[in-house]
Amino acid sequence: MRILLVEDDTMIGESVMDALRAEHYAVDWVKDGEMALTALHTQTYDLVLLDLGLPRRDGMAVLHSMRSHKIRTPVLIATARDSVQQRIQGLDAGADDYVLKPYDLDELLARIRALLRRASGRAEPIYEHKGVSINPATREVSVGGQPVLLSAREWAVLEPMLARPGLVLSRTQLEEKLYGWKDEISSNAVEVYIHGLRKKLGPELIQNVRGVGYNVPKV
Repeated sequence: MRILLVEDDTMIGESVMDALRAEHYAVDWVKDGEMALTALHTQTYDLVLLDLGLPRRDGMAVLHSMRSHKIRTPVLIATARDSVQQRIQGLDAGADDYVLKPYDLDELLARIRALLRRASGRAEPIYEHKGVSINPATREVSVGGQPVLLSAREWAVLEPMLARPGLVLSRTQLEEKLYGWKDEISSNAVEVYIHGLRKKLGPELIQNVRGVGYNVPKV
């Protein structure tokens, strides 16, 4: 999963980026509202973690612009603006959730997982399909009840497909979930990780859709 972190405070940004990467998210970090909009119009994200008090363009203006341009990416506002009226304004403008600074990183991560579940059309915290079970909160994976150890990037390839069985993801879309801006992308990375997943989880779980990409079939 790929997250856009919009935060102008360097200390907070570094702390949050480290926490997100430790949870195997690909993260792009920008420090003002104009850069945030540029990123949103050129990349695809699974979630935006948005501060409100930003230079060049305020976070509320970023949110309004996103929604007016039909960018439906979930938005979690993280801000020190703690009045009830400000929170109502943010939610009514199209934000999906709010967390107040200073926030607990574990709570932040839990809210991110909840929004990603909601965006995938799921309510249950554990995804199960064809005998394969994954728990996004603990990163535990099992096949037929037996635990399986995945690398961070194998997990990053598997999670979006298992969250939405039947959804076809292209190689480019999977690369976007694996890598941030500064990461070096090897030419056959996706194929290597899918090969590893098939060895660990069974050859039939992930299917090639010729000329399009990969998916976990619904049936």
